[in-house]
Amino acid sequence: MTVKHTKSLSGLALAAMLASTAFTGVQAQEETIKVGILHSLSGTMAISETTLKDAMLMLIEEQNKKGGLLGKKLEAVVVDPASDWPLFAEKARELIEVNGVSAVFGCWTSVSRKSVLPVFEELNSLLFYPVQYEGEESQRNVFYTGAAPNQQAIPAVDYLMNEEGVERWVLAGTDYVYPRTTNKILEAYLKSKGVADEDIMINYTPFGHSDWQTIVSDIKTFGSAGKKTAVVSTINGDANVPFYKELGNAGIKAEDIPVVAFSVGEEELAGLDTGPLVGHLAAWNYFQSVDTEVNAEFIDAWHAYIGDDTRVTNDPMEAHFIGFNMWVKAVEKAGTTDPDAVIDSIIGVTVPNLTGGYSAMMPNHHITKPVLIGEIQDDGQFETVWETSGLVVGDAWSDYLEGSKDLIADWRAPMSCGNFNTATGKCGGSGS
Repeated sequence: MTVKHTKSLSGLALAAMLASTAFTGVQAQEETIKVGILHSLSGTMAISETTLKDAMLMLIEEQNKKGGLLGKKLEAVVVDPASDWPLFAEKARELIEVNGVSAVFGCWTSVSRKSVLPVFEELNSLLFYPVQYEGEESQRNVFYTGAAPNQQAIPAVDYLMNEEGVERWVLAGTDYVYPRTTNKILEAYLKSKGVADEDIMINYTPFGHSDWQTIVSDIKTFGSAGKKTAVVSTINGDANVPFYKELGNAGIKAEDIPVVAFSVGEEELAGLDTGPLVGHLAAWNYFQSVDTEVNAEFIDAWHAYIGDDTRVTNDPMEAHFIGFNMWVKAVEKAGTTDPDAVIDSIIGVTVPNLTGGYSAMMPNHHITKPVLIGEIQDDGQFETVWETSGLVVGDAWSDYLEGSKDLIADWRAPMSCGNFNTATGKCGGSGS
């Protein structure tokens, strides 16, 4: 009996020990705050988005070295939506429902962002979106840390008009939502400045377009009318390589017909022969070449983390740097990772950007940014040739489009609206 009783006690002790271990495991899981990373690691966008995944892992590691957040370590949860736009929505749902992340940092293309919007709204989670986009959107659960058109496209046109005396305009883009909407805004803006229809040429090409001979010939002809001409390029991805080569083949120099691009940054230049691109321009809110102490520290940290001193930094990386630090500060301010509390606490939060100033989260969920125009150098870097005197507030709705110019976004109570119509005094709906 005694032996049996002892065995029974041992069984109970074992069960208790297992239960305790299981509880400790649950506790350990609860002691981390999970952060979702939603960037393509395969497919056509992997070349751009893998770097952003790595940047987020670095930022999370650095925050953990500082003690984490709310006394807990941060845990990165990485998924691969594989450049498949519907899969972005599935992976976003997986991060939120299955993995229980407190916030998600990710997406690149506008179509991937549009794909996930209903998921973040339904599940009331947070997305920090780090890439320049076409505007015309403000969603309660999204924070837009990349540039809106008035923080990139409009200032670029102003620079060319005022500093270079450009009078004729080629709006050349890849055929999808970002270039089409941006060019719609730019066309309206140019006409508001007195530019005639015949001085605006608009052209769209598919992703990966390679045969530029006819289009470049048309651009050369368009630029031979005796008026200073420029190309405003929303051409995306690897189509830029044959485009710039063909400009060189046609004898079009940067001083003759300058190209200002919104999708060519250090990451893209790193894989190109920069010869045909030297002297052409790009408009961003950050360049690796920016000479500030905070940028030097960021570059050093990046090189140390990635183990490669040749790896470049770029504008969307800075957007993640800003967005992540804003989320951390808002969580600390709220004392919780609860999405509703963070949404309330993040408006007005300011953090350092890498150009030496401070960026703030505005009530429309866009941030303040400087605007820089850079000239491409033969080493694949940019020399800043112009910048705004101060920070520019991101505009969710364009002042130059009918149906948008009367709209504002303000997610503070009592308005709490992403598309409030100032003419009718009514909120249009969810704001997306």
